[in-house]
Amino acid sequence: MQTRLLLDIAADACPDRLAVGSFAGGIDFQALRARASAVAAWLKETQAHHAVFVGLNGAELPVLLFAAGMAGMPFVPVNYRLSDTDLQKLVTRTAPGIAVVDDDMIPRLGVIDDVELVSRSAFADRFMAGEAPALQDVPEHENDLAVLLFTSGTTGDPKAAVLRHANLTSYVMSTVEFLGSGEDEAALVSVPPYHIAGISAILTSAYGGRRIVYLPAFTPEAWVETAARERISHAMVVPTMLDRILDVMEKTGERLPALRALSYGGGRMPEPVIARALALMPHVDYVNAYGLTETSSTIALLGADDHRIAIASDDPAIRRRLGSVGQPLPSIELEIRREDGSLCDPCESGEIHVRGEQVSGEYLHKKAIADDGWFATNDSGWLDEGGYLFVEGRLDDVIVRGGENISPGEIEDVLRGLADVADVAVLGLPDDQWGEKVAAVIVSRSGTPDVDAMAAHVRGLLRSTKTPESWFFRAELPYNETGKLLRRVLKAELAESA
Repeated sequence: MQTRLLLDIAADACPDRLAVGSFAGGIDFQALRARASAVAAWLKETQAHHAVFVGLNGAELPVLLFAAGMAGMPFVPVNYRLSDTDLQKLVTRTAPGIAVVDDDMIPRLGVIDDVELVSRSAFADRFMAGEAPALQDVPEHENDLAVLLFTSGTTGDPKAAVLRHANLTSYVMSTVEFLGSGEDEAALVSVPPYHIAGISAILTSAYGGRRIVYLPAFTPEAWVETAARERISHAMVVPTMLDRILDVMEKTGERLPALRALSYGGGRMPEPVIARALALMPHVDYVNAYGLTETSSTIALLGADDHRIAIASDDPAIRRRLGSVGQPLPSIELEIRREDGSLCDPCESGEIHVRGEQVSGEYLHKKAIADDGWFATNDSGWLDEGGYLFVEGRLDDVIVRGGENISPGEIEDVLRGLADVADVAVLGLPDDQWGEKVAAVIVSRSGTPDVDAMAAHVRGLLRSTKTPESWFFRAELPYNETGKLLRRVLKAELAESA
């Protein structure tokens, strides 16, 4: 099934329902399909093999995504936050291609052979302005590549993750009820266009019949103001965003009564943050979603009832599930495996493996999925006795001290329990005796942290080998725009200074 069909059936069923934009200036599903078909016809006239997007969020994004699907070419949103050199390298790899680029970003790209650069303003004038054009007949195609998403490239050149139409449509149709959204529902999207959550938001909203409202660039003030003005019912954030949003809401007194569901993911959610959200907005259903680019988005969910049960429980085993990512989707098989491939016991850490139709596990020119369909995520985690998944982080981040594997996340969770710890990162630094030693980087609320008390707290709940031997303090920790802690950047800086 092609992704274009998700829009086709929505446009046939509810043509006049708003699909993208504000109450005042939004476009409906009928117009969204018509504009996408016009762009698809234009794309097919070019010699391009890829439809590229370099820019901020906006209505042009879903139009171009669906148009690329109609035209039979992959949609490639590129990270505009990269350096000019790295940005140019990625766009060069899409040749022959056609790239819609924010006007102020075009000078950063220069001239790229076999890639036609089209300014966003010119694209908008031609395809987004005025009355919607007549629906154009764009024949279905055989190309099954739907989206290419470049990885972050922290260990070399970025790889292009392949998402096929079958992967994406399988995810959408197994998790979303067709037209299950009411006409009053709207989703606020603030994740960047080049993130899998941004792609899945477009496809799931179209199939569910929910309006999308874009926030071009995140600030907590703009997020709260937009959510209130547009009566947002659904939103997705990352943990660092939620913490700042709650600060604004406490300051302004805004409680967002229209908000019904808030999903979060992309990083570990500190328990104090989600507990504060539950207290501040008890009318909201909270969902923790865990997924990867290679799995076409979500593969496990901690649902609203799970949140409420965990926060109210006196049972430590139930309460700790607030820090889990819930249970695998019914359409997903999930296993935790040891290094030798055998299955881990409950509560035993290992590598997370997944299998299912939505799982791509593929990069351009490289297959990363086993012949039997299983994909090794490179994430460390464990399942409790009830089948709840706890993600500890990337296997590359595991600290190896004297032959013992130590999870940074376990120590971070303990340190977050201290009132003076606003944020924390735990990592391994080179050590002549043990190979690596445990180091903690703390953001202190008081500005006068008590290292001895912190060390004693960790030692009392864990053990001495997991107690940080080196302590560092910063005003803030480095995160990328999707809320992931830049642990390797921090590790490199500390190792160099040491």
